[in-house]
Amino acid sequence: MKAFILAAGLGTRLFPYTSDRPKALVQLNGITLLERAIRKVNELNVSEIIVNIHHFGGQIIEFLEEKNFFHLPIKISDERDQLLDTGGAILKARPFLDKSEPFLVYNVDILSSIDLNELSRYHSSKGGLATMAVRDRMTDRYMVFNPEMLLSGWRNTKTGEEKLVGNNTHLQNYAFSGIQIVEPEIFSLITETGKFSVIQLYLRLAKSHDIYGFLDTSELWSDLGKPDQLIQAEQLLKQKLI
Repeated sequence: MKAFILAAGLGTRLFPYTSDRPKALVQLNGITLLERAIRKVNELNVSEIIVNIHHFGGQIIEFLEEKNFFHLPIKISDERDQLLDTGGAILKARPFLDKSEPFLVYNVDILSSIDLNELSRYHSSKGGLATMAVRDRMTDRYMVFNPEMLLSGWRNTKTGEEKLVGNNTHLQNYAFSGIQIVEPEIFSLITETGKFSVIQLYLRLAKSHDIYGFLDTSELWSDLGKPDQLIQAEQLLKQKLI
């Protein structure tokens, strides 16, 4: 399996930490978010890691070179000319990912204790086009799943906006964790171009393809996208709680 680490975001929520660096190089207890993500995805003993870059992208390349790419096969998907959102980023990285093996997509600005091997086994057992790691946590925007954990829609509980597909009974809301496994078959189904959301892509494809949710009940998941969230995670690390 390959892994695609999403590291190209502007990191506007993390300002002022990102005023002079990409969010991937913001440190959490002395270790950059990118290094933490690389360590995490390599729990799968991945065959290759792809990292996309945009904001201060050159710094990420320099960092990886200084670290000798952590002695791993790491490639760069360069989005410095245009930031593409997750869907567009996956399409941009097609030359690296369009092979015979599924690939993991992992957001650089999360901290998670998810068992990626368990996620991989679940994905393989279901045989779907993609599997999204989700949690039962409070948020404004939810992915919606039927009792078989097949993607059935999306809801914004703050605005009341809702997009449902398929069977609309006995549905459950779960929050997406920014971790997913995708089959390379998806590339033949993408008609979108440029910048686009992977969520909108999944909602379109869910009408005719199986996209599953994996309910992650592990101890920890944290969004590191805001300064207060970063500080809270720092405190937990110092207390050796994570």
